[in-house]
Amino acid sequence: MTLESAAYGFRDQVLLDQTLVVIGGSAGIGLATARLARGQGASVVLTGRDTERLRTAAKEADARGTAAFDAHDPLQLERFFQQLQGPIDHVMVTAGGPSYGRLLDMDAQQARRAISDHMVLALEVARHCAGTVRPGGTLLLLGGTGARRIRAALGAAPAVTAAMPAFTASLALELAPVRVNLIAAGFVDTPLSARLLGDALDARREELRATLPIGRVVVPEDVAALAVHIMTNTALTGATYDVDGGQQLVG
Repeated sequence: MTLESAAYGFRDQVLLDQTLVVIGGSAGIGLATARLARGQGASVVLTGRDTERLRTAAKEADARGTAAFDAHDPLQLERFFQQLQGPIDHVMVTAGGPSYGRLLDMDAQQARRAISDHMVLALEVARHCAGTVRPGGTLLLLGGTGARRIRAALGAAPAVTAAMPAFTASLALELAPVRVNLIAAGFVDTPLSARLLGDALDARREELRATLPIGRVVVPEDVAALAVHIMTNTALTGATYDVDGGQQLVG
């Protein structure tokens, strides 16, 4: 049994002969999920915008292939799915990140992006999954829990956070028998978190270690373990699964 499978309770090779595509898999949660899935026997395809980061990630995850493109470009996304080889079992979307800022400070274009980009990307990926992912396979989306408590500085993020579970459930009905689920993560110690927090990162880590019920910071491997479970449990669809170490319980 591998170290990761032992740590998170998996039998070896639970994804044997299955293929996982990670949209946004060059770092963080996407890469951690790809690594764990590969350790469980899956064949992995990674996408991202940075060719060099993808090359490094592919080595870490022993990926079958990579594709460098902007997933928010519908034509590039369509071309990627058209060129995929063989049946696909699971697609995970981790591309993009939260958009913060006061609503009244946004112009119309910024507001459209903040409100719709995350869901529009998920919808475009879902269109391609309809003809690509095998019945019973998975479309797995990534959201968050931090914006459930409304604050002015979060801007449109609380609205998007509130909409994503209903959006996921609707997709689950329309895309069936492909299963659609949403992982809502709290703070996860990723390169994206480091970019967002900058010099405040270490202080945030220490705060969470001191206050979270689990006594430590959530890491990408924690989210990856949940992702692989959702892929393998074929009774799960249309649902939202929180993984935040109890962050919502302590503020």
